[in-house]
Amino acid sequence: MNFLQAEWRKLAIINYEINPNILLPYLPKGTELDFYEGKCYVSLVGFMFLNTKLLGLPIPFHRNFEEVNLRFYVKKKENGIWKRGVVFIKEIVPKPALSFVANSIYKENYHTMPMKNQIHEKEDELLIRYFWKDKSWHSIQIIAENTPKPMEENSEFEFITEHYFGFTKKENTTSEYEVCHPKWEYYPVKEYYLEVDFHKTYGNDFECLNHQQPISVMLAEGSEIQVKTKKHIS
Repeated sequence: MNFLQAEWRKLAIINYEINPNILLPYLPKGTELDFYEGKCYVSLVGFMFLNTKLLGLPIPFHRNFEEVNLRFYVKKKENGIWKRGVVFIKEIVPKPALSFVANSIYKENYHTMPMKNQIHEKEDELLIRYFWKDKSWHSIQIIAENTPKPMEENSEFEFITEHYFGFTKKENTTSEYEVCHPKWEYYPVKEYYLEVDFHKTYGNDFECLNHQQPISVMLAEGSEIQVKTKKHIS
């Protein structure tokens, strides 16, 4: 059963390498960290949520909005097969009702903050910018070529985007939900600009990211998505 249907579009993905030990307190029971070429990744992701429906119904004034999240990558073995997924540190959205539903039903860590976006499209260039505000404004900006390219097999982009499960830690309980979407295309990034205080937004554990350069920056086109109803796995 689909709990949520929507489009995720213009995903700005800022990737950092992080010490795995920082993530262990956030790791849901029954999962383990997933690595790409021996590196442990955490990603700051901003994107547009469009044409959103809950249980098949559009919610007035809550169909189109921004989201910014900080996430890391995990895997869980089930019947001899690896399920690859993500764990969210914090998800920021602009409307309190969105946080209430997500936190109540999916036990995620959603927070409501003022947000805005800028998406400018020229013939040969895309400008994508996402803003959020706690006490001050933070932002992600990417300038990219305006010609999407197909995903390359075994690429870093494939690793980052081909995680199809969400795992949530709630004390000693882990819940799981599946996110369904096709393979995404990407736009080659030309420039990026970040104005982010990770300590203010995400706490002491992620203050280290203030002093690091991203290991990579990506812009994915995205697609229609479906989020399945969650289940408890431990």
